[in-house]
Amino acid sequence: MASAHHSTGTGDVWLPIPPQEIEGLPDGFRYVHWDAGPDYPADPAECVFYAVPYMKNAEICLRPLPLMGRVEAVQTLTAGIEHMLPGLPSMPSGARLCNARGLHNASTAELALTLTLAALRGIPGFVRGQDAEEWRAGFQPALADKSVLIVGYGSIGSAIEDRLTPFECARVARIARTGRDTVRGPVHPLSQLSALVPDADVVILATPLTGETRGLVGRDFLARMKDGALLVNVARGAIVDTGALLPEVTSGRLLAALDVTDPEPLPAGHPLWHAPGVLITPHVGGPSSAFLPRAKRLLRDQLTLFAAGEPLRNVVATAA
Repeated sequence: MASAHHSTGTGDVWLPIPPQEIEGLPDGFRYVHWDAGPDYPADPAECVFYAVPYMKNAEICLRPLPLMGRVEAVQTLTAGIEHMLPGLPSMPSGARLCNARGLHNASTAELALTLTLAALRGIPGFVRGQDAEEWRAGFQPALADKSVLIVGYGSIGSAIEDRLTPFECARVARIARTGRDTVRGPVHPLSQLSALVPDADVVILATPLTGETRGLVGRDFLARMKDGALLVNVARGAIVDTGALLPEVTSGRLLAALDVTDPEPLPAGHPLWHAPGVLITPHVGGPSSAFLPRAKRLLRDQLTLFAAGEPLRNVVATAA
């Protein structure tokens, strides 16, 4: 939808990547670099476009917002924007909050496949065997012939299915907030989730964290998962109820491969670290070599639209 908000083409643009490293930025703005350091690079009151530092503490990212009385657009480099929503009331009326839909598709989908394959084929056990110089041969399940359920079929969920395609899965089922048809087949609404869970050998979570999805994977959901099934989370830690997951993995009934946890970072001494059948990576779905070129492209494209007074992409919220 077109916005009545047209940029004047003057003012400061705050970027978390040094502006000289981004080719093709539109003229007419003063570009400054801020990546969550203690000092601001310029007066926040002059900022018209704020690109939020990546993978930095939410408190720090929100800190300049109340001082940005002219800001018209706030752009995250994450697909999830829940860390910036508390700043919305302090943004000027009509200012838009945009997410980075699409930016992490390749990197996050690649990690989802890595975790799925590593957990099924027992790679963590082989790594421990290598450390101990032990030849731990044995039989492992394959991804081939498995039924996979993708919960959260946005751009990342779709990218995950792209990468599942050559692995000869028996079937892939898809869940999104609202049902729809795609060239690959139906995407089922969230209301059909509990009916689809019992059939899945692998459940991959790629849904945003919302009021609806917080704690979605709780005791009931996990109880519906079939014996020996694998839960893969590349979304947000709070989608899974850690307290409900622990007994299921500790008993050996379920396996889990988690790039995100609740709490996060997972503190030393937490029982999840040593729970059997759990593979943990430290929220590395996004930060890979695929990130920087795609982040630069996204910022350049958004700023080109912004300079021309065109509607921005990926607007997820507008300040009242």
